[in-house]
Amino acid sequence: MTETFTLALVLIPSLVIAIVFHEVAHGYAALLLGDTTARDQRRLTLNPIRHVDPVGTLLVPGSLALMGAPVFGWAKPVPVRQDRLDNPRYGMMAVAAAGPGTNFVLAALGAIALGLLAPTLAPALGEHPPLLAQGLFYFILINVFLGMFNLLPIPPFDGSHIVEGLLPRRYVHLYARLRPYGMLLFVGLVAVTWFAPQWGVLENTIGPPVNWALEKYLHLASAVSGK
Repeated sequence: MTETFTLALVLIPSLVIAIVFHEVAHGYAALLLGDTTARDQRRLTLNPIRHVDPVGTLLVPGSLALMGAPVFGWAKPVPVRQDRLDNPRYGMMAVAAAGPGTNFVLAALGAIALGLLAPTLAPALGEHPPLLAQGLFYFILINVFLGMFNLLPIPPFDGSHIVEGLLPRRYVHLYARLRPYGMLLFVGLVAVTWFAPQWGVLENTIGPPVNWALEKYLHLASAVSGK
């Protein structure tokens, strides 16, 4: 029970920060590109209460953590009106990329903080690193995972909007036909991850790029610490 409480103490703040900054980044990018919808609905705030989805931000990630599966989640999407953007097609790409991009920046900041604190924490590092070191590691991992997960080219993930912007116009409507089925794929992915974690669906799909990126961030932390 103590280990579970400690894990929750580390994971929940990291996940909430990652998700809230991700959503706010979408809103600010849209605002800079002409869409004021998120600002008008008071969603350009870091107050987690305005972004938290009880299922996606608390129930799903909490359950996955208890099962030892990869932890991911989502918040209430920040509203974006594509037709209000200065350049709807490429503007939507920029808005979509802002979320994962922010997660990767947060991961870098976490790695720098871990590197700066490493000399101070060095005597305590080992099989049972201090809570602060654990928190920074999971903060990096969650941001990397959330960024990579949202880049999947499955509607309604951010990656799907980027793909739509890159596709030749004559193919966009064909890709858009997948949108109604995207949520079904997402629900199926959550269900498989939740009820059959032994299949390792996420570990075998986005696991390799997440591990690659995590290694780079830990190298950054090591470089900052001077080791």
